[in-house]
Order: sequence, then structure tokens, then C-alpha cells
Amino acid sequence: MEIKSICVFCGSSLGANSEYSEQAEKLGKYLAENKITLIYGGGSIGIMGRISQAVMNNGGKVIGVIPELINDKVEHDNITETIVTKDMHSRKKKMYDLSDAFIALPGGIGTIEEISEIFTWQQIGYHAKAVGLLNINSYYDKFLSFLDNVVSNGFMKDIHRQRLLCSNNIENLFSLINNFDGMTISKWS
Repeated sequence: MEIKSICVFCGSSLGANSEYSEQAEKLGKYLAENKITLIYGGGSIGIMGRISQAVMNNGGKVIGVIPELINDKVEHDNITETIVTKDMHSRKKKMYDLSDAFIALPGGIGTIEEISEIFTWQQIGYHAKAVGLLNINSYYDKFLSFLDNVVSNGFMKDIHRQRLLCSNNIENLFSLINNFDGMTISKWS
């Protein structure tokens, strides 16, 4: 499947390491150069702002999806389109509908919740789209160890755990995404 749009979950803060922002900007440039539309949370602050502006600055397309409650509190100008949804649930559904694949960059509990939910949707069969982590500066190592612990304790099949793609390199992560098999593997059998 050709990836024409990708949802990126990431922090509304910059984080404690400048590499997070630098890699977000590189990813934004990569998306624009490869004509991949960025679907994201709609804010112009933190890593969210860095990636969206990098896409726009390099001639790409950005669609921000933001719930009503946050819409008036957060700036989200200078992007291609802003879609305002009723709530967080409809926001995530809209982001899912618009996206061919999903990536998480470093972020807080909201980022973890978003990537975990979309990975869960894949596991239970709501979609067969690629889900990946851009593991900048080993940010997701402990999360991956946690998932390995989930498998070793019998709460997830290893075949599902292995479907969460991960790399610390943008081009390598997109190679994994572009070669993702798009199969649904039943959790129930």
C-alpha cells in the first residue's frame, strides 16, 4: 500500500532533549519531500508545532484535527486545513479515517494513549494499517520492554507485539511501514 497520509502522535511540549525537535523537523521535511500528508493533533506548540511547520516550510500538506474543547486554547495557524471535532473520541476516529499509517514520536501520556489505542485497534482487527515508533534517543525502549513483559506474562501474543514497528531512523522506519504486510492477524484464535 502506498502511504499518502500518515498520522503522527507527538508531544505538545518540546521535551528535555533537543534531538526530539530536530528529528521532528527532519520527519516533517521527509513527509513533504515524499508527498505524504501529515495528519496530527492540530497544535502549533511543542514537537507538534515543529513537525507541522517543517512540513509546511517544505511545501507539504498538513491536516490538524482538534477537539472543540482544545480548539480555542491552542494556536493552530499556518497549516493546510484544520478540522474541529466534538470530542477526543471523534478526533481519533477522524485521524484514523484520514491516515494510511501511524507513527509516534516522543510525547507524554496523551501520545502513549493514542499510539496504544491505535495499536490495540490493529490487534483486535479494526484495521490492518502500519503502526510504528520513531524511537528517538531510545525514548521508547522502556515502553517496548513493557510490551515484551506483557507478552511474557501471557497478555499479548508475540505475533501481535512484533507488528509494532520501531526504528530510530526515519528512512528505516518508512521502509518498515512501506513493507508492512497489511494483514489482519486474529487475536481470538
